Amino acid sequence: MRRNAGRSTVVALALLLALLASCHQSRAAGNVEVVSGSGKVLPVAVELAVTPDARQLGLMYRDELAAGKGMLFIFPASAPQAFWMKNTKIPLDILFIDDTGKIVRLHARTTPFSEDSLPSDAPVRFVLEVPGGWSADNGVKEGDTVRLGGLASYQAR
Repeated sequence: MRRNAGRSTVVALALLLALLASCHQSRAAGNVEVVSGSGKVLPVAVELAVTPDARQLGLMYRDELAAGKGMLFIFPASAPQAFWMKNTKIPLDILFIDDTGKIVRLHARTTPFSEDSLPSDAPVRFVLEVPGGWSADNGVKEGDTVRLGGLASYQAR
C-alpha cells in the first residue's frame, strides 16, 4: 500500500512540475525599449503574454507593477484589439503598437476594475502595459516607437 502512495506522489509531483513549466513559458521575460519623440530611450523589462490564456489574464489581480516593468502582449497577426480593466487592481498605461513598432493608440491612467472597452482604433500586433502615468512621466505619446528587438519575431499562439 505504501508503494502505491509513493508512486502517486511522484506522479502528482511530475504533473505539478509540467504545469509550472507551461505557466512559466507563457510568462517568459524579455526587454523592449520605448523611444519618446524627444529621442529618450526607456528600457522596459516585460513579461510576455503569447498564449490566449496568458493574454486573457494579463495583469489582472496584481497588487502592483514596478516602474520599468510591464507586460507585452503578442498576437498571432495584426488586427484591431480592445482591452478592459476588469479584475485589474492597478491603473495602467496601455500602448497599442503596430507591426513597425509605432504606438498607434495610448490609453493613459486607465481606471482599475472598469469594464469600458479600450480599443486600438487600428490594426496592432503588440500591446504594452506599463504602470499608470509612466507614459506622461517619460514624455511618451502616440506616434512614438517601441523597439521590440527579437521579441518582434516571437510566435504567438
